Amino acid sequence: MNDSELTPEMETLKTKLHKVWTAGDFGQIAKSYETGAADFIERLNLQTGMRVLDVACGTGNLSLPAARAGAVVTGVDIAQNLIEQARASADNEGLKIQFDVGDAEKLSYGDSSFDAVVTMFGAMFAPRPETVAAELKRVCRSGGTIAMANWTPTGFIGQMFKLTGKHVPPPNMPSPVLWGDETAVKERFQSGIADLKTTRREITFKFSFSPAEVVEHFRTYYGPTQMAFKSLDDSGQARLRHDLEELWTKHNRAADSATKVESEYLEVIAVRA
Repeated sequence: MNDSELTPEMETLKTKLHKVWTAGDFGQIAKSYETGAADFIERLNLQTGMRVLDVACGTGNLSLPAARAGAVVTGVDIAQNLIEQARASADNEGLKIQFDVGDAEKLSYGDSSFDAVVTMFGAMFAPRPETVAAELKRVCRSGGTIAMANWTPTGFIGQMFKLTGKHVPPPNMPSPVLWGDETAVKERFQSGIADLKTTRREITFKFSFSPAEVVEHFRTYYGPTQMAFKSLDDSGQARLRHDLEELWTKHNRAADSATKVESEYLEVIAVRA
């Protein structure tokens, strides 16, 4: 199914999702785990001159370290505001990276255009996972690598999504955290893949302020949390805030009014057939 075949319901859903991801300022959230993003890229052992596509790149958490490693990097995201931040960051470092506004479900690149296709906590949120899987495979050359980092259902962020869903019904689409389930990934990559490895890893969120302030930080800057609060009345917002503060406090491993939380994700490394 391409965009010309979208149902009215899917067009409405994609418009709503675009509003979610352009709300707030995701760059403020991405900063909190940029070290883990760099570690993800380092494990891929990218070589100088490799053509790399960062799908749903956000503000460039993967694109920047990939370019530093010598790769020829293209980043794509639906959110113009995040692309602008990514371009500014690349310019500040003197890195040549092509950043495009585009949809993970309909990439504007030719077949087999890239040696590696990467995505961290990005493509997993597109509403049609089978379409995303097909696009990731299409643009990756034979023998190339598709690398994903996806939140797991049982990890901290998966729990945060589940908790929020108790207050605000999630959109009518497959749960994004199914991309963090090994069985679902194997089903989505059952064809066109020569080798598939999945590893559960943890990434660390670090903030210099308290869990209660982290919740407000997410409410201000993280589109899904911001939109969830906006959809509730005052009492509903108070209940959601209370539950989120309780969750962050329970998992906090920092002292001195700071916040440090580990969240599990599934690292997916697929070799294109």
